[in-house]
Amino acid sequence: MERTTTATIEKTAVEQAPAHWWQVGPQAWKALIASGLGWMLDSMDVMLYSMILVNIMADLHMNKSIGGLLASLTLLSSAAGGILFGVLADRIGRTRSLLYSVLIYSVFTALSGFSQTVSQLALFRVLLGLGMGGEWVAGAALVTEAWPAEHRGKAMGFVQGCWAIGYAAASLITALVLPTFGWRAVFFVGILPALIIYAVRRTVKEPEIWTQRQATGGRRGSWQTFAEIFHAPHLKWTVLGSALSLFAQFGYWGLFTWIPTYLGTSAAEGGAGLTVTKTALWVIIMQVGSWLGYVTFGFIADRIGRRWTFFLFFAGAAVLVPFYGLTHTASTLLLLGPFVAFFGSGYFSGFGAVLAELFPTAIRATGQGFTYNFGRGVSASAPFVVGTLAMTMGLGSAFFATALSFALAAITTLVFLPETKGKELV
Repeated sequence: MERTTTATIEKTAVEQAPAHWWQVGPQAWKALIASGLGWMLDSMDVMLYSMILVNIMADLHMNKSIGGLLASLTLLSSAAGGILFGVLADRIGRTRSLLYSVLIYSVFTALSGFSQTVSQLALFRVLLGLGMGGEWVAGAALVTEAWPAEHRGKAMGFVQGCWAIGYAAASLITALVLPTFGWRAVFFVGILPALIIYAVRRTVKEPEIWTQRQATGGRRGSWQTFAEIFHAPHLKWTVLGSALSLFAQFGYWGLFTWIPTYLGTSAAEGGAGLTVTKTALWVIIMQVGSWLGYVTFGFIADRIGRRWTFFLFFAGAAVLVPFYGLTHTASTLLLLGPFVAFFGSGYFSGFGAVLAELFPTAIRATGQGFTYNFGRGVSASAPFVVGTLAMTMGLGSAFFATALSFALAAITTLVFLPETKGKELV
């Protein structure tokens, strides 16, 4: 009886779903806009640090190793924030969790501008990371529950694309604020995302599926299913998902945390020697490539399959990054940048779908949350590793470590990842 009822509900949902993605209801669009805006501003606040890292290191007497360590601490705390807010979103709702996470990363970004010591800055970056990790979890749950199944991938692709817009916004803010007001004022701008919490609270409702569960006394989030992902037959997918997430995120954070510094560092120190204005412009143009990568990944994956699309993006990044790191000519960096960003970040749009297709419904969120955040937590070492290598070999050569990580992701995908295109969720 239960199977029949479930099948009937799923069939009815498919029949009632809009034929085109732009025809979904207003609440679905409000959820997407709220999540996308939160993710964009999350990216902006986090990347402000990368944009002004050269200036912070000079003022607080930090070397590249310490500069990378602070970025690593932010990523490590974001992994904890992702797990924490995953539980919180199941207990108090997706919208409220989204609001709290935005408030956290906004406040502590602004407080970073008051830092007088490296220790103070490190504390603020750790607390900021909790909100950063929490926003993605709460926002992703809000969107995936508000959008119909056949359009869910497109919606998440657009949400992920907002990260590139936020990165570009951080670059633009730096170019406008830094020359006149200094690096502390750049951080102060980070308080602006807190203003969106009022608009979100007024206009975005909790997904109907969540409110119905609460009304009927459904079980709230628990940790009882956690152990299942470490037992057969799910253990192999836990290991695979964690490894793929680790290699992918190590490559991304090791590269993109340091690119603004690489562009702004003098040629004598192994950088490109661009001005603040040119660095901002080059980064903005790179993010055009990132946005295209995020949005188009899903369309390519639907055409040729998830496995080969992942391999294409990872292999492309592994090949292009060494050329980028060895280039010091401004015009060549401008040309290569969008392609490096396209292949070096677009694959993030595929993680949600692939991880969902590897785990059954009963433990899907647990499997997704652990594997993705395990990768994020361990890859938190990437900025520190690249920064440490840069002290002896220069940043450009240190980027080879990220190229190796992308290559390992490509090999892992090709050898171990099953093709899940068209797989029905069970």
